[in-house]
Amino acid sequence: MIAERGAVGATEGEVTDSALPPALADVLDRFCAHLELERDLSPHTVRAYRTDLASLFEHAARMHAGGPADLDLMILRSWLAKLHTQGRSRATLARRASSARVFTAWAHRRGLAAADPGVRLASPKPRRRLPEVLRQADATAALEAAPGDEVAADPVEWLRDQAILEILYATGIRVSELCGLDVDDVDLDRRTVRVLGKGRKERTVPIGQPAIAALQRWLGQGRPVWRTFASGPALLLGARGGRLDPRTARRAVHTRLQALPGLPDMGPHGLRHSAATHLLEGGADLRSVQELLGHATLATTQIYTHVSIERLRATYERAHPRA
Repeated sequence: MIAERGAVGATEGEVTDSALPPALADVLDRFCAHLELERDLSPHTVRAYRTDLASLFEHAARMHAGGPADLDLMILRSWLAKLHTQGRSRATLARRASSARVFTAWAHRRGLAAADPGVRLASPKPRRRLPEVLRQADATAALEAAPGDEVAADPVEWLRDQAILEILYATGIRVSELCGLDVDDVDLDRRTVRVLGKGRKERTVPIGQPAIAALQRWLGQGRPVWRTFASGPALLLGARGGRLDPRTARRAVHTRLQALPGLPDMGPHGLRHSAATHLLEGGADLRSVQELLGHATLATTQIYTHVSIERLRATYERAHPRA
């Protein structure tokens, strides 16, 4: 289902697209329908495009643009400059510029604009910060932490949360991919998980024995307690029996790490970073890690080599007598 008009953008304090001139509001709906129905992008990605372009179109309307044909390079640059003065990060500016380029290219192909001003729109490259990762000993400590008072409060929730952490760290999958898993996606005998990733691309990833054990406990002792008619085939459930929500998964990870002194506060993506880094430190080749993580390009995976090099440098400086 196409996202409802005006449903996004408000979280960033910007105008919703219901306040746009009719021609721009209509073309925004048409473009989002193209993203959803023709390009098969996820609802989350479509919402992000809608938010970015609602911001652009609001700015364009203030500069007296009534439709996509009126968008020119000056308007695009003025919009990015305004965002910059508002303190938006380089990463945000780069994403907004990318959204604008995708739209102007589409509008030109559809005959809605005589030219494509987006091809001349430059944007700052986002600084690629090295992701924070757990040390291998810290990851083990988090996963093997003894059950606390939360088990007595809700033993089913503890079984579910333990399965969440074990799967995330064992496979390196995204939290959205985790929540989308069905029971049939897990092959306990072959120790693999079938994952539907970005762009609806399917991949199969291996899963370790501790994660398999946690899953078996959840499937045998936890899931049957929470299962309802609303559960369907979902592997991981919320307390009311519905499919696990990403926010609940994030809360489970944060809660576990915060309970252990000295560990950084991170969410599911931190476990993904940690899994990738530990694989490379253990000798895995970069292309295997790329396949495991579901990265479209090897360049995305290469950031983890930088993490490993930084750790190697830190170890060298601590240990070498002439560092």
